[in-house]
Amino acid sequence: MAKNFKALPVQLSEKLVQEIKDGTSLFQQPVQENGRPAFVTPVNPVTGKGYSAMNALILGMQRHEDPRWLSFDAARFAGTPVKKDAAATMIEFSKRTEIQKMRTPDDKPIKNEEGVTQTRTVTFDKPQPTKSFLFNGSQLNGIEPLEEYLSKMGAAETLNPVEKAANLLESSGATIIEGGQEAYYDQKRDVIFLPEKSAFENETKYYQTAIHQLAHWSGHESRLNRPMEGKFGSLEYAREELRAAIAAILIGGQLKLGHDFGQQKSYMGAFAKILKDEPFEVAKAARDAQRITGLLLGTGRERIQKQAAAKPPGFAKGDEIAYLDTAYKVLEVYKNKSIKVEDTQGTKRTVKPSDGLFQSLLEAKTNPRGEDRAVGAEPELQQTYKMTR
Repeated sequence: MAKNFKALPVQLSEKLVQEIKDGTSLFQQPVQENGRPAFVTPVNPVTGKGYSAMNALILGMQRHEDPRWLSFDAARFAGTPVKKDAAATMIEFSKRTEIQKMRTPDDKPIKNEEGVTQTRTVTFDKPQPTKSFLFNGSQLNGIEPLEEYLSKMGAAETLNPVEKAANLLESSGATIIEGGQEAYYDQKRDVIFLPEKSAFENETKYYQTAIHQLAHWSGHESRLNRPMEGKFGSLEYAREELRAAIAAILIGGQLKLGHDFGQQKSYMGAFAKILKDEPFEVAKAARDAQRITGLLLGTGRERIQKQAAAKPPGFAKGDEIAYLDTAYKVLEVYKNKSIKVEDTQGTKRTVKPSDGLFQSLLEAKTNPRGEDRAVGAEPELQQTYKMTR
């Protein structure tokens, strides 16, 4: 790796600063020329899972209309190989375990009677940062047409984006008072103030504004207890706005509502200065935005999961499971619950319930990525966070 290689948050910050200067950032241009949202929530089509906030931002900033992303090996394993000369997009994640090939003291691979190299799962004391290179669905050969994929995903939807947003506001329990000319969150009173719906261009604009204020609401000491200090126009004030802005992008993407910051565009200069002077701030802001998103969307998701009649966790023949940037296909399920799997390298192995890999694969199959929960410092000042239409 080159000595001048820049850390991923630095690369992201530099790109964001340039886009802000060009007026093309997601903050400034939430809608594409074709009228569709500029940010499309990225997803792994094999696992159905999304990506962490910073990775979602990186992938979303590629401006692909296709939400599907896979690594080179996972795409090949799924039968949708990467197109020639396609450029990958790098993301980062942390891993606690790693599958390593077993070797003899003289560094030769250990193979079984079938000639297959044996592996073992190593657990790290601390999460290890690692990189992955992903390709968008539009860069894959033989993948299901986008319109067909979106149609299947939409078939399960029972509510439209506005109805989802209305449910989100109601389930949050936030106190919302309508009236006046401005939208803002009063931290001291723990109340969101919004103009009446009739004052907005349409219901979508109303709920986009409400979600932005709800993101600020999440920072109250009784919830995420996020530092929300600094006077209006200050850089500290802008830091909170950056977190709310990223969270609104993520939530708007999840609900398919989109986002629109209106006069929040006046913060672009402050955003650019923060990102230029403190490039790693984008990673901190993204983590906070993920906590905001988890708080606001997690409760409803957990309630739905509890209501569903879930089957006992286990494996089925034909399961395809993405784990640590490697995809595993379940070839056989035995009576003793052991499974035979094949990874993207063509390596086949039998995995017992007592093996660490067995539990890791089961976790990867049955549980979506958990949302972080963290407590910040107690805010020194009480503030209102305003958003003018």
